[in-house]
Amino acid sequence: MNKNKRIQILMRLQNKHNHPVIELNFQSPFELLIAVLLSAKSTDARVNKATDKLYRVANTPETILALGTEELKKYIKSLGLFNRKSENITKLCYILLEKYAGNVPEDRTALQALPGVGRKTANVVLNIAFGWRTIAVDTHIFRVSNRTGFALGKNVKEVEEKLLKVVPRRFQIYCHSWLILHGRYTCIARKPHCHNCVIQDLCEYEKN
Repeated sequence: MNKNKRIQILMRLQNKHNHPVIELNFQSPFELLIAVLLSAKSTDARVNKATDKLYRVANTPETILALGTEELKKYIKSLGLFNRKSENITKLCYILLEKYAGNVPEDRTALQALPGVGRKTANVVLNIAFGWRTIAVDTHIFRVSNRTGFALGKNVKEVEEKLLKVVPRRFQIYCHSWLILHGRYTCIARKPHCHNCVIQDLCEYEKN
């Protein structure tokens, strides 16, 4: 795919989602971090139901530690891998308090050193909470990037590197949100809604 076609795609997605909003509910970087961590193997809607109740009683490292791991499990037991997640969140809260005065560090290395936080989670937090030009590649973005021919890669790291290379700087802040929304509602896994796609004429799906 050439540069001009990529820019047209980004402009159309921008017009469709002019002010994209992450679908996870949060009011602080810490709430965002926990929500993204919980979203692994779970939908945003299910995470929001769990955090809506959890954040009413505990939404800081201090209050979650006061809640305790076993009590935390009761709030997130509807989510996949809740046992492991509750343990990671507890450990994460200890580290935030000990090393960062309870704040979420605006640093990739520090974030990825936290229990349960991988590159994708760190990218989301850096992008949404701190305005970094990061592009977190999840299953939706990986699929859209490869299916359309926008950024080909054999794994998420390759796709991320390609996206950062081919997406102009002015689009990088919101590129993650545009692509994930497109993959979630239009370019879905089994039967993409090509008939209702704003980039259908630019997509190279049939050529791949």
